[in-house]
Amino acid sequence: MSRIVVLGAGVSGHTAAAFLRRWLSKRDEVIVVSPQPTYNWIPSNIWVGVGLMGKEQVTFPLAPVYRKANIDFKQARAVALFPEGKGVDPQPLVEIEYTAPDRSGGHELVKYDYLINATGPKLNFDATPGLGPGKNSVSVCTADHAVEAAQLLAEKVERMRRGERQRFVIGVGHGGATCEGAAFEYVVNLEFELRARKVRDKADILFLTNEYEVGDFGVNGVHINRGGYVTPGRIFAESLFAERGIRWITKAHVRGVEPGLAHIETLDKGLGEVEFDMAMLLPPFTGVGIRAYGRDGTDRTSDLFAPNGFMKVDADYAKKPYREWRAKDWPRFYQSPAHKNLFAAGIAFAPPHPISEPHTNAEGLMISPAPPRTGMPSAMIGKAVARNIADMVSGSPGPAHAASMAEMGAACVASAGANPFTGTAASLTVFPIVPDFERYPEYGRDTDATFGEIGLAGHWIKILLHHLFLHKARMRPGWQWIPE
Repeated sequence: MSRIVVLGAGVSGHTAAAFLRRWLSKRDEVIVVSPQPTYNWIPSNIWVGVGLMGKEQVTFPLAPVYRKANIDFKQARAVALFPEGKGVDPQPLVEIEYTAPDRSGGHELVKYDYLINATGPKLNFDATPGLGPGKNSVSVCTADHAVEAAQLLAEKVERMRRGERQRFVIGVGHGGATCEGAAFEYVVNLEFELRARKVRDKADILFLTNEYEVGDFGVNGVHINRGGYVTPGRIFAESLFAERGIRWITKAHVRGVEPGLAHIETLDKGLGEVEFDMAMLLPPFTGVGIRAYGRDGTDRTSDLFAPNGFMKVDADYAKKPYREWRAKDWPRFYQSPAHKNLFAAGIAFAPPHPISEPHTNAEGLMISPAPPRTGMPSAMIGKAVARNIADMVSGSPGPAHAASMAEMGAACVASAGANPFTGTAASLTVFPIVPDFERYPEYGRDTDATFGEIGLAGHWIKILLHHLFLHKARMRPGWQWIPE
């Protein structure tokens, strides 16, 4: 019998746990450790954040799903790893701290044979003074954050209906943030909703981003093939904004957020200020802060984790100039080089380098998107890691199923207005996610497999995907046949 512990129940961790339970024998244990009692389909938080869905439509309780699937669920957070065991016992352990109300604050040492770190990110709002819920801006990173954003938006709409002009600033709240695609999706949905509620003429909308140009999305931009013509993603994004009257500021770092005022610095224009009545600004990510210890109690955190708190895996982390980075630097199996029974999946693994070309300000602060690892890539990585562990439990000497972001494509359907008759969505595919200039010298990607369009059909697909992926996450009949 083997015991596999999965830390995290987001897209990657939940996917891994579901497939592990399917592929392993009944004698093997699958344990999921997550601080939250619910699963959140995060892509649909955008619709919650503009008031089109409620929190209950994007979340569901994990415990009943795991109980039915014979997966042991512990509502707790991981605080420390002991990959060599502790004291005289060589069995690997993870220390967890319970967050469930009936056991809150209690600690437990959980033994494992294999462990997947799929904890996702810490939402590092503290990196920017005044940023985040409870302070001076809102977010859609969690379902609760999105509810707060929707409530603030409703208040602003009422003000506009009374004739007051309102200023909206949407984007990212730090020069090193990621998830520019989510901010992009939110701003076009907000603009659509303001039109639908007949107050668009009273709104000024600004998109604030750390991208060198809009349409970069942290993946060094895309080149979209339509009808034999290759169009840069910048043109695609700028056209979408121009058609909707959305202004934009690029190359920006937010130094601080006060009530109604964001202090910014841009690479080309220096210091500045942006006034707002509502700001939805996404934070940078770090690892969740798990510590690692040797069997004798020595701190081994730096051996297992990068300085940003994400776990090191089978990637090339050597420091070198941007132009010397290669697609092959990216991990293929997400296995720790220090411990062969330890894996990281989704946002929890440490990228070897940025995908977009990095730029720094005079103080040396990077103003450039961090690599995105959410959604489809996270699910595919989680599934591949689960397949490899299942094989290793059955006697395989090591992982054989690769899921490199430099060897996989991804599809993204970004809503640009949610209405079954007048809504639209931008449907994009990119291959590979990490550009490979050795295989594709001109653009780093296969332009025959990288394309995009915007229209009503994309919105229908977005709605379909919302229901399909929640069906899959609930592990309902046929879930395993729904692709990642």
